[in-house]
Parts: sequence; C-alpha cells; structure tokens
Amino acid sequence: MITEPEMFIPISPLLPLLLMVLVFLIHVKGGSFCLCWQCLLYNLHKNGHKQASDLSVIQSGVRKVLSKSKAAAILRLAFHDAGTFNLSDNSGGMNGSIVYELDRPENAGLSKAIKILDKAKREIDDIQHVSWADLISVAGAEAVSLCGGPAIPIKLGRLDTREPDPQGRLPEETLDASDLKRCFLRKGFSTQELVALSGAHTLGSKGFGNPNIFDNSYFKILIEKPWASSDGMSSMIGLPSDRALVEDDECSRWISIYADDEARFFNDFKNAYAKLVNSGASWRNI
Repeated sequence: MITEPEMFIPISPLLPLLLMVLVFLIHVKGGSFCLCWQCLLYNLHKNGHKQASDLSVIQSGVRKVLSKSKAAAILRLAFHDAGTFNLSDNSGGMNGSIVYELDRPENAGLSKAIKILDKAKREIDDIQHVSWADLISVAGAEAVSLCGGPAIPIKLGRLDTREPDPQGRLPEETLDASDLKRCFLRKGFSTQELVALSGAHTLGSKGFGNPNIFDNSYFKILIEKPWASSDGMSSMIGLPSDRALVEDDECSRWISIYADDEARFFNDFKNAYAKLVNSGASWRNI
C-alpha cells in the first residue's frame, strides 16, 4: 500500500529556542550559568545544521532502492510530477500530486516507480518525515548522478498536496517544436532550458545511446537523424517531439552546442532540473 501524503502541521521555529531560554533562566537562578549556556549554544548549533543531515538521510534511503535499470523511470516520475506547473497562476508543479494521477494515460508505468520509492519513504519516515515532493525531487537527482550525470543540489521543505493537479498540462509526445516552446514558456522555461531538459531522454529505451548512462548521446544522435534511414529499427528512435526539436533553428542551435560540449549540457541540465523541481512548490518553514 502506497504511503499517503501527510499534512504538515507547522510548529513555530522559535519554540525550541524559547524552551531552551526557559531552561537557561531556571539554571541561572540555581547558579549553573556556565553549564546551561554551553548547552544552549550546543543545541542552537545542532538545530542550525539539521537541514544537511535531512538530505543525507533521504539520499541514503533512495540509494538503497535505486539501480541504473530503474533510473529512467524515477527521473520520468520527477518530470511528470513537476511538469504540471503553470506559471500564470502558480499552480501545479512539484507537490507530490503524482500519487493521485497514476491512472492517467500519460503516467502509464509510473506506478512501478512509486512503489520503488514507497519502500524508501517508509524507511526514511521512521527516522524523519519526508514529503513525496521532496523524495521524488531527490530521487530524480540521484538517478541522474548514479548514471554518470551531474550532481544536483536539492533544496528541501516541499509540502504535499492532497489532490491531483489539473489534467492536460504535460507536453504531448506529438507536439512540434513551436508548440513545445509555447508549452514550456507557460511553465516559465526558455528554449535553452527546454532543450537541456529534453536531454533526460538519454536515459531509458528510446534509442539514444546506452540506456543506463547519462551523457550527451541524445544530442549527437538527434543531429544524425537516424529515423530518416530506411532501416526499420532506426525509424523507431525517439519520440515525434524529439525529432521535431532538431528541425527548429533555435532548438537545433542548442542541440549542436550540447552535442559538442557535454560539460555545458551537464551544467545547464543541473540548473534546469533544480528550477523544475522548485517550480510551484509550497514550502514549510525550516
């Protein structure tokens, strides 16, 4: 059974400090000034470094269930949760709504990815609560890193929604380049970011190089246009939307840049992914 998103009940970040000050005053009255002051400083230091340990716990839990063969599905899960964002009303985005949307045609197969992460979530929740939105964001970044891609720093603190996002917000596989650019512009992403994020298709079984290695093969193969060959297998490479990118002058320019410079692609993908998983998120106070 999939772990349901939990409502986060905010507790004032000042409460631990107020309690420590109260203890401090009690100890001062009893003549234990030095000892209590040292305890106060220790607890403030410990609380101030809580965020880093939170991330390491989530990363550790994800790594226990993640493998290269599962990486493409996990990364796709992150894209489909975050991809519902609409800039005009700041709705959708990375909010864990994907757990309510698994029966939609565009999310076919993602229930397996949720089951993989649910195992990690149960273990992590035994240590500290993690929202689905944070877990999926971190898991997508870990999938990229595991397969040889860039390390992507992930901010924590996303809250989960209790309902699905509106339908029809993910880009369809049959869109041409102009429609893709308009779709991503509505989400606040430039053409460069669209092309960089499309490089995620280097993972999986779409015919863009080794399906378990995150590199710039996607762009190199797009330039070659193997689907134009009379070879039946080559005609199956990529989605219609992938093929459309290389026919657009603006997109083609970035495809060539990334095909020639993998480091540039890694850096731009890292930044675009971080922006993607932050888009539309509601944040708790940390």
